[in-house]
Amino acid sequence: MSRRTADPLTDDRAAAPAPDGYAYVELDETALHGHAVLAEECALAIAYNGISHAVMMVSPSALEDFVVGFSLTSVVVAAAEDIYDIQLKRAGEAFSAEVQIASRAFWALKQQRRNLAGTSGCGLCGVEALEQALPQLDTLSLNPLPPAAHLADLRTRISQVQKLARQSGALHAALFVDESGEIVLCREDIGRHNALDKLIGALNRESRDARRGFAVVTSRCSLELIHKAVRAGFASLVSLSAPTDLCVRWARRHRLNLIHLPHHSPPRVYSPAPDYA
Repeated sequence: MSRRTADPLTDDRAAAPAPDGYAYVELDETALHGHAVLAEECALAIAYNGISHAVMMVSPSALEDFVVGFSLTSVVVAAAEDIYDIQLKRAGEAFSAEVQIASRAFWALKQQRRNLAGTSGCGLCGVEALEQALPQLDTLSLNPLPPAAHLADLRTRISQVQKLARQSGALHAALFVDESGEIVLCREDIGRHNALDKLIGALNRESRDARRGFAVVTSRCSLELIHKAVRAGFASLVSLSAPTDLCVRWARRHRLNLIHLPHHSPPRVYSPAPDYA
């Protein structure tokens, strides 16, 4: 796949973040003034072979990773090899991604094309049919759970590698922990789904095997994150927030190891189901 930015990103002062943060005043008797660095947000329009497909609100980092991951988890392409080229352009506060994909993938996209409208807070954006909200997914092969030692102090280690969140807050993270228990990838975004798409894209671009380690999400574990994790072929998904009952049922059905990491309790394995369940 050829990956390149077609034009230099324009130096648009209106679009650029304030270098020293944004001024604020505290709403109390002291009325103290200060500056804070805030999370960046931009619109990203994605087009495949010249046809507009989706507009997503994202954080403007690792955008090529996001495009690859989004294309895979939205089943626009079956494999990263079907993506031939990505050209990123910036116009003011918005970005556009012109993506060239294989003819067979583009034909399938046109057959099933639907309008997508993405936001940072929603989950199943643009879904128009129940079959798309609850899709048929392949069942994963059985995989062992990650060693408990690899989950030790994980929250602390995550906070150390979330560089963007340390500056601004308001960002979710998706991370990959390898077989030795090391955090080797971290992707951040205002949207929890976007962060996981970025991670999946990064894994594919670095030719890492998603089964040789586990993924971590710092956000609520929604059903769409289960969909993405299964499609990406992760063996295990660890969530810092408790999953819903539907997430657990789908994880068990598709053999995705699902682990919740509470603040002050040992890790809780929800999938595979305990023997007494």
